[in-house]
Parts: sequence; C-alpha cells; structure tokens
Amino acid sequence: MLLNPLFHDRASAGEKLGQVIVSEIAKCLSSWEKKPQPIVYALPRGGLPIGLPIARLLQCPLDVIISKKITHPDNHELALGAVTASGEVIWSKYKPRTLGEQINMLEVAQAKAEKQLRDFAPARPSVSPQGVLVILVDDGIATGMTMLAAAQALRAQSPQELWICAPVAPLEIMSLLQQECDRVIILETPNPFYSVSRFYGEFSQVETEDAIACLKQQNQWL
Repeated sequence: MLLNPLFHDRASAGEKLGQVIVSEIAKCLSSWEKKPQPIVYALPRGGLPIGLPIARLLQCPLDVIISKKITHPDNHELALGAVTASGEVIWSKYKPRTLGEQINMLEVAQAKAEKQLRDFAPARPSVSPQGVLVILVDDGIATGMTMLAAAQALRAQSPQELWICAPVAPLEIMSLLQQECDRVIILETPNPFYSVSRFYGEFSQVETEDAIACLKQQNQWL
C-alpha cells in the first residue's frame, strides 16, 4: 500500500468512477440516436462494491459477469489466461504448450466460475446486455485477462456499446482494452503498477455474502 493511496476504499473509488461515467454519458448523448439503457456488470467479488455506487448514480440494474484466471497448479499468481462461466476463453503469452495441460487448467478455472455464478444466481436481476449500454467494472485491472474474457462474453450478446471501466490499471494494457470495447474509462494509470491493492487505503477481501448484499441493494431504486 502507498503512503498516500489513490483511493480510500472500493466504495469511494466507485463513487469517483461513477461521476466520470455519468459525465461521459452526457457527452455522448448528441451522438446517440436515442439514449441507451445502461446496465452495470461487475466482476465479483471486488467489482461489486465498485459497481454499486455507479448503478445507484445511473439508477440502473447491477449484474455480475463471472470470469476466472486460468493458473498453473504450482503458481496461482501467474495468469495463463481467463475463462468465463459461459466458456469464453482468452490465453496470455504464458499459455501452456500442450493441449492436455490447457484442457485441465481450463476445466478447473471454468468449474470455479460456474460455481460462483450459481452462488450469485438468486440475487441477480433479470436483464440482458443485448441492445444496452454495458458498463463493465472491476476494482482494478492488472493483467487484464479476466476483464478481456468478460468483455468478449458480453460483446457476443450484442450490446449497443460496451465500456470497460475501473479506478486503476497499468498504462501498458490500455490499448489492449480499447480493442475489446467502445470506450475505456480508467481514473488512474500509475507507473510502476505491481498490484491493484497498493492503490487503496483499505482493500480487504470482499466475501460472497457482502458481494450478494451489493446486488440486493438495487431493489431500492429498481
């Protein structure tokens, strides 16, 4: 953690990000035939405290998109790729060489994604990304693997536009993100980067119960 972190916690970072998103939507109104319905899609679990204040500001639904890192059994920190619960896969330059290794690691990661989707299913709103403004958020982007897989999964469902948004990400992955969406909104691109957690004053693990509680709060305005 930095002596002077960029963000106090996820909630305050989400508020700041939400204000920028609202401003960007206002700028786009003249170029749209009609204002699209926005839906915020968060990567659980850390993305939900970010997505909640954004959805509240926009008075729109908050949903989840599940994407899990594909990691080596001996090194869970190294992102070999990512897979969504629905099976969209993206590999990094560290992709395993053999097909057997790829299949084994992919199956483990996708099983985790499917389980997490089942955990969240009862609290999810009944919405579709088709024809809407999809605002895809997380608490930060490091390698970009899980974000890119999630973006591909949502893009396949034909949104009107797809925006990738986060409080913080390394500058070197910006062009990669821009290839997968219509707009990228990142508040800070510090260098050196190292990890998302170092830019927050408080970055405790978000438990599943807390993440589900974020989804349930949208009942206040929907």
